[in-house]
Amino acid sequence: MATTTIGTAPAASLRRSGPRAENRRRLRAFALIAPLAIFLLAIFVVPIATLLFRAVDNPEVVEGLPRTIEALADWDGSSTPPDAAYMALMRDLEAVKDTSAAGGLARRLNHEISGYRSLLFKTIRSVPFDDAIASDEARVRERFLAIDKRWGEPPYWQSIARNNSRWSPYYLLAALDLKQEPDGSIAQVPPSTSAFLDIFKRTFVISGVVTLLTLALGFPLAYWISQLPTRKANLVMICVLIPFWTSVLVRIAAWVVLLQRQGLINSTLMNIGLTDEPIELLFNRLGVYIAMTHILLPFMILPIYSSMQSIPPSYQRAAISLGSHPFAAFWRVYVPQTYPGIAAGALLVFIISVGYYITPALLGGPGDQMISYYVAYFTNQTINWGMASALGFLLLAGTLLLYSLYRRLSGRELGLG
Repeated sequence: MATTTIGTAPAASLRRSGPRAENRRRLRAFALIAPLAIFLLAIFVVPIATLLFRAVDNPEVVEGLPRTIEALADWDGSSTPPDAAYMALMRDLEAVKDTSAAGGLARRLNHEISGYRSLLFKTIRSVPFDDAIASDEARVRERFLAIDKRWGEPPYWQSIARNNSRWSPYYLLAALDLKQEPDGSIAQVPPSTSAFLDIFKRTFVISGVVTLLTLALGFPLAYWISQLPTRKANLVMICVLIPFWTSVLVRIAAWVVLLQRQGLINSTLMNIGLTDEPIELLFNRLGVYIAMTHILLPFMILPIYSSMQSIPPSYQRAAISLGSHPFAAFWRVYVPQTYPGIAAGALLVFIISVGYYITPALLGGPGDQMISYYVAYFTNQTINWGMASALGFLLLAGTLLLYSLYRRLSGRELGLG
C-alpha cells in the first residue's frame, strides 16, 4: 500500500514558489530604480560618452576623400604627389560637390592649414573637368596647378594623408598645444600659436584662489554658526541658503551694479577718503574673484558646518582642563577633526569653479576667461565640436585626477563631513 509523507506536497510547492517570489521582488526593486537609472544614463553617461567619442572622431576626410587617401597610401610625404592622386582628388571633389559633406571637409582641412577652405571651394567650383582633361592623369594634374599653385605643395597633401583614419588624436593634441609631424612624431606648436596650456593654467589658478578665499571666509562663519543655539543657527543657515533661491545671473547683475566705476563700492571708498578716483573692479581678475567667491561660498560652508556639528565639544574642553591654551586646544584638537569637511568643501568648490563660464564672461576681461569659455566658443561660434569635446574631455580628466588624488591622500570617499 502506497503511503504519502505528511507535508511533502506543501514543501515542494514552497520550494517551487520561492525562486518565483524572489524574482518578483527583484523585478519590483529594479522597477523602482529604473527611472533613476534611465535619468542618469540620459543626462550623464550618454553625454560623457559622446564627449569622448567626438574628441577623437575624424570622419570628414575619410568619408569625403576616400579615393585620394587610397592614392596617397604609398606616397613618401615629401615629394610631389603622383598623378593618380590628382585624378582621385578630382573624382572625390566631383562626388562631394553640392553636398553638405563639402562644408565639413573644408572646415576640417582648414583646421590643419589656414586658407585650405578657400582653396578647396575654389577647386570644387571648377569640377567636373572637360572629358579631354578628365581622361588624362597628367592633364588633370596640370589643371589642378592652373587652378591654384598650392596643389603642388606637399603640406596640403600631407594634411589629407594624415587624416587617413576615422579616429585621430588631432583635437586632443591641439588642446595640449601639440601637433603631429608628417613623420608621425609629436612636437610643440610654435609659441605664437600656443594658447590652451596657458588657459588651463589660468583656469586652475583662478579656481584655486577662489577655493582658498571661500575657505578663509567659510571656515570662521561655519564655526560661528556651529556655536550658536539651534534656533539662531537655523536662522543663519537660512540666510546662507538664500542665494540658492536666486538666479546666478541676478547675482552677477547685482555685482555689476556694485563694482562699476559709479557703483556703491567706489562711491563709498571715495566718500570716506580712501581713494581719490574710482577703482577698476569690473572686467578684470579682481571682479571675477569677488563674484565667484560670493557665489560659491555656501558650497564651502555646508560641508564644514556638517563636519563641525559631529564634533563633541567635550574634546576641546578636556584639552583646556588638562592645561592647554584655548587657542592651542582649538588648533590641535578641534581643527583636525574638521579636515574631512574642509577637504570635501574645497574639492566641491574647486570642481564647480573650474567649469565656470558665465561669471568670468560677464565680469572678467579677455585675459580672465577660463577653459569653459573656449568650449562654448568652439561649440557656438566656429562649430568645431571636436575641439570643444577635446577641451571638455581634458577638463573632465583633470577633475577626475584631482578627485582620485584626494581619495589617495585621505583614504576616504567624498562626503559632507
